[in-house]
Amino acid sequence: MDTKSLKALELDKIAAKLASFASIPEAKELALALSPFETLYDVQAAVNQTNAAYVLMAKYGSPSFGAIKNVSSSLSRAGAGGVLTMRELLDVGEVLRVIRSVQNWRFDNPGADSCLDVYFSSLVPNRHVEDSIFTAIVSEEEISDLASPALADIRRKIRNKSQGIREKLESMVRSGYYQKFLQEALITQRGGRFVIPVKAEHRGDVPGLVHDTSGSGATVFIEPMAVVEANNEIKVLESKEREEIERILSELSAMAGELADSIKHNFESLVELNLIFAKGQLAYQMKASVPLLNTEGVTELRRARHPLLDPKTVVATDIRLGEDFDTLVITGPNTGGKTVSLKTLGLLTLMAQCGLLIPAADESRVCVYENVFADIGDEQSIEQSLSTFSAHMVNIISILERSDERSLVLIDELGAGTDPVEGAALATAILERLHLSGAKWRRPPTTRN
Repeated sequence: MDTKSLKALELDKIAAKLASFASIPEAKELALALSPFETLYDVQAAVNQTNAAYVLMAKYGSPSFGAIKNVSSSLSRAGAGGVLTMRELLDVGEVLRVIRSVQNWRFDNPGADSCLDVYFSSLVPNRHVEDSIFTAIVSEEEISDLASPALADIRRKIRNKSQGIREKLESMVRSGYYQKFLQEALITQRGGRFVIPVKAEHRGDVPGLVHDTSGSGATVFIEPMAVVEANNEIKVLESKEREEIERILSELSAMAGELADSIKHNFESLVELNLIFAKGQLAYQMKASVPLLNTEGVTELRRARHPLLDPKTVVATDIRLGEDFDTLVITGPNTGGKTVSLKTLGLLTLMAQCGLLIPAADESRVCVYENVFADIGDEQSIEQSLSTFSAHMVNIISILERSDERSLVLIDELGAGTDPVEGAALATAILERLHLSGAKWRRPPTTRN
């Protein structure tokens, strides 16, 4: 397809609307890269998928895909024996949750067979790995006590040791003997060890290890000898805790790695489904219908509406082409809707070929073209020092060279920007040339909107 014509007909704006309905980043990217299929088979298959999503949504609502991340890189590393972070494992768990949720959505809403069932059936949930991840990991910075009995036991011992140290230190800071040596009657930590703040001049009156000094030098933070051994035991337990967390993450990573290929394939299916259901949601928003497709050059749009205009004020139009005539010229006064009609025909044709439903009445017919060419709007090229007329001619010559019987050609205000008599003669010659090429084409007259 001619990329310049796609831009002129504003297919990119439809793609942006479509992307807004997708939640998975990769599905958004596919939506923004929307481009027409060129064979009837591919177009019909894509339209059928969109209609299937539309029908399922009408009956059951839309499945929830969330904003899951592509975890392929993490899974590849896990499959090679690497240990994933808690954040990476949570992302894997979320993908598994959505796989299960989307498959359950379809199976919990039985009905007629759908052409989308091939995607739903390809989803392979693994509730065991999913639950293992979410049971073990609370957040990207915290492992749950439920992750393993060993971890729960280690943390219980740390809590008990910490409580014993606090009780011993509290008895010291409340003691009349020690209070006169303290800067404040409180317990704090330095380097992960419990300490008390002692006045610098009394550091020798409180036996223990100095771990820090205040900025002013007036306070030293001492770990009393009575709790040194208990603090050492906590350090040992904390080391065991880190080792057990590493073991848990390694085990979960190995479980994820074993499912790497399956999850990657499932993620691709979710991306496709997310895009297809986004197309269904766009159709719902536009109150669109299923186009009847053909390759015979026949277009019959019934009460067609331009999808980028306000649906409350847009004027519907009927457009026929390809049965009784192959060339259509629209005349009328300025602001009469000629250019809008031109763009409506082109854009709805492109939308259908992208697998989208179109904002038109039921039984509307659309031809599948290999190329859609459009020359619309002010084509003045400052970079090439071309006038509006010259720029139009350069574009039209290119269209004439490439168009054939499998092309739809849309030209707005042919012959504008030059002498009216010469412009009319030129327009007639171009019209005849396009007619001989077999291209289906249509243009408003040379008057401006």
